[in-house]
Amino acid sequence: MMRVWRPLTTLAVLALLAACGGPRYAAQPGPVQPTSPGRPAGPSSGGEGLINQRVDDRTMDRITEAGGDYDRCYGQLAAARVEFSPMPDRDDGTGCAYVDAGLVTVDWGTVARLSPERPLLSCPAALAMSIWRRQVVEPAAREIFGSDVVQIDLMGAYSCRNVNGAATGRRSAHARANALDFGGVRLRNGRRVTVLDGWSTGGDDARFLRRVRDESCRIYGTVLSPDYNAAHANHLHLEIREGTWTMCR
Repeated sequence: MMRVWRPLTTLAVLALLAACGGPRYAAQPGPVQPTSPGRPAGPSSGGEGLINQRVDDRTMDRITEAGGDYDRCYGQLAAARVEFSPMPDRDDGTGCAYVDAGLVTVDWGTVARLSPERPLLSCPAALAMSIWRRQVVEPAAREIFGSDVVQIDLMGAYSCRNVNGAATGRRSAHARANALDFGGVRLRNGRRVTVLDGWSTGGDDARFLRRVRDESCRIYGTVLSPDYNAAHANHLHLEIREGTWTMCR
């Protein structure tokens, strides 16, 4: 009887893959559970979805509640696919200090990128920014300009300095990593919108910027614009609520 020999191609391929550790696939972006030096990683449960909720009159309260619990705060970020790399707590003894802060690297839930990249913010400030960019800045741009935001231009996050950069006086919320300065956006269609050039010009640029300012006041405890003083002529100051005092100008 004739003996039939089967091809060895499949067996050879399987043997090669086994020797190399199996087939390799490109890693896909997904939720990243951050860890903080000296802290165990906490659960990503407990009311996830805050970043993807539309802003309402309770948003600021929800940020305060979530931000008061480190595990819950970064659980919210991880659940929304926002990469947050914790930094060791800092206190230099001069009033510049932050706790539960980190670098906000990539938000996989949006096409908009930050410039400069990797701002250093407290966890509740990172949570507020993630809500703000997804629920305020990007929808406003799509509605008013018909184009996606591809870059959000920042003018400051953590900075060891006084209010308005003065030589004396009280420390700014930037010195606690609790504030962000927003300078403008760049759109997919190539358009650039800045606070400095667009605030007082009228038209769509001014309408967009004022809408961002007004809606930011439902997220942040202190929002300061060019309407407040000349020191804010080129940016919006966005500061999470500390205590009960709020200001929207």
